[in-house]
Amino acid sequence: MAETEEQPGWRRPSRSLVALLVILSLLLAFVVWALHWWGGPSEAPVTPIADVSSERLLSGGGVVGFAAAHETHAWLGIPYARAPVGALRWRAPQAAAAWVDTLDALAFGPSCPQLSPAPAPVSVGAQEEEGHTGDEDCLSLNVWAPRREPEVVTAADPMPVIVWLHGGGNRRGTASSSRFDGARLAGSQGVVVVSLNYRLGPLGWLAHPALRSEAGDPFEASGNFGLLDQIEALRWIRDNIAEFGGDPRNVTIMGASAGATDVFALSLAPPARGLFHRVIAQSGSTDAVSRAAAENALDATPPGERHASAEIVVRLLERAGVVPDREAARGYAADLAPEDLLAFLRGLPAEEILDAYRSPENPAELDVPTLIRDGALLPTGDWLEEIRAGRFARVPVLLGSNRDEMKRFLSQDPDHVQEGLGVFYRIRDREDYLRRARLHSDLWAVRAVTEPARALSETNFSPVFAYRFDWDALPRVFGQDMSALLGAAHGFELPFVFGTFDLGDPLKNRLLFTEETQAERERLAERMMAYWATFAREGRPGRGGREDLPEWLPWASGDGGGTTLLLDSEADGGVRLATTQVTREQVIASVDAEPGLDQAEKCALLFDLFHRDPDWSLDMVPSLGARGCACLLYTSPSPRDSGGN
Repeated sequence: MAETEEQPGWRRPSRSLVALLVILSLLLAFVVWALHWWGGPSEAPVTPIADVSSERLLSGGGVVGFAAAHETHAWLGIPYARAPVGALRWRAPQAAAAWVDTLDALAFGPSCPQLSPAPAPVSVGAQEEEGHTGDEDCLSLNVWAPRREPEVVTAADPMPVIVWLHGGGNRRGTASSSRFDGARLAGSQGVVVVSLNYRLGPLGWLAHPALRSEAGDPFEASGNFGLLDQIEALRWIRDNIAEFGGDPRNVTIMGASAGATDVFALSLAPPARGLFHRVIAQSGSTDAVSRAAAENALDATPPGERHASAEIVVRLLERAGVVPDREAARGYAADLAPEDLLAFLRGLPAEEILDAYRSPENPAELDVPTLIRDGALLPTGDWLEEIRAGRFARVPVLLGSNRDEMKRFLSQDPDHVQEGLGVFYRIRDREDYLRRARLHSDLWAVRAVTEPARALSETNFSPVFAYRFDWDALPRVFGQDMSALLGAAHGFELPFVFGTFDLGDPLKNRLLFTEETQAERERLAERMMAYWATFAREGRPGRGGREDLPEWLPWASGDGGGTTLLLDSEADGGVRLATTQVTREQVIASVDAEPGLDQAEKCALLFDLFHRDPDWSLDMVPSLGARGCACLLYTSPSPRDSGGN
């Protein structure tokens, strides 16, 4: 065998050096793994002790909580509806049954069924599958309120109420998490904070003719069971929140990501009217799907989505072995009486139903049509037009987005970032990465801020306030500049709104939220909480009840842009007003103006930006950009094949 030619000046490392490097790598991997699992010193979890001064008498019975941080009381895991199991699966929520003994509300209730996260620090690849977590008996809520004696609560001035709706695409997520601990927001701002779990994925969003045949009213027939859960929780808050010192006449619904989209949906849903009085939508959208898209077969007219209920029923029948193949399953499903089909579906374990919705591109994620425009609970038309027509709740609105929304997702895409052990990251093509992140994030701002703010402003019913979260004072981690990798990514405003500085991963908390930025982070968090609470209290954020903050003025759309509050560190400009807005036309023009890209690359980038829009169709391709992109008609997959809604 010929000897390997070595470069001048290069010496082969000794075997002992190689062995040492291997050992060091293994030790580092072990440390990373240990930090992921324990996140600090090993201590037994502390069980809260019931505080008799927190005992309250609710409509369902007595409840006792515990003394929490920031001079608050907390009540966790209070049921607001019966367990939606058995015959109640895919039915409108029913009020929780009363209890006799005092309920110890000392621990979070279970999350609703969903795919479980991958074991850290190993990332779940495109061909790997996750397990399952959660329980169908999950309809509970949590309350944090400033600490008061029982006899003082109802006599004192009632406090504004902030109701938190978690994100997760309406497919995963939970309120049963320390990430969304409401103690600091409640205690520092004199508000009552409520968080809640609601049905997710196919257990929370399913439209099918068989379900409509048994529905008790048109709202139940909508298939939007997760949204009906949220409305039921708001009814519970209306009837019980005064016992915690909250004002049922001053309720703010606040959500992020899918939770913000749900907030928009609640603002359009007739049975939610009067149950809330302010709206905060963080990084949401007005996206929804038609009933046809949610339930029709792929070859129907009009066609449904690939995971529409007609397709899923066939898949479940085939997987259960009821029929030998897909064609037989289609015929069998068509001949089944509605009650027999529902009995079959309700007899399946939740895990089997979830598995039927796994995305072909990434089995670790669910692909479920959610927020169904049924014509009763949610209007069938475009939501922006519904807003302009005055069908939106006439309440003050605060909305915004993060400057680098898309970096949260691009950083987990192996096509753009090489990752190892959950902490080692390397951007493959920095220029392309930053370009895609900027354009996708700008487009997110169009959907989350510009378009709904414009529509709301045109109605002149209530004031609209807009923000952009820019904070990106992140360190270098193992050589990677995390400001470039993540920056002001999707969801990074939440640790500031709640003041928890918790991203749901102890290691990432330690690596990203360093001591060097603690004072600056705390300052920005205090200001954001003050603005949010003042908006909840008065319907206008003003100066956040302080003299040292700029007055947050309403959005005013015009040629110069919209009035927006920028939220950033002092080193990067601090908290300040700006006049800015981004539009779809500006995003397209930015692609057209990108230097160093030929027309084919620009068209591919435009396709990447727009093909998942709910209103996307291949008919739009020829007119994309300044020069058109007809060449994509011969190379691009259909939006349904690529997972677009």
